[in-house]
Amino acid sequence: MSLQATRSAVTGPALAAFAAALLFSPPAFAYVGPGAGLTAIGTMVAVVAVVVLAIAGFVWYPLKRILRRSRTADQADTPK
Repeated sequence: MSLQATRSAVTGPALAAFAAALLFSPPAFAYVGPGAGLTAIGTMVAVVAVVVLAIAGFVWYPLKRILRRSRTADQADTPK
């Protein structure tokens, strides 16, 4: 049995059990205080900021290097 077949054989029942647990569980009536709520919101904002800055870094710095290289090539081509 291949790894993908084994993974799908395990994933299907696990996903069904997870869905059943979500659908048939009673409400918890749990209280989330203001400190925990603000911490959760701050964490989500930080994670989104890290992802955006990581993507920007991976895109910007190669572009910056390409622009700098083309600018120096243009300056070398112009006669003085």
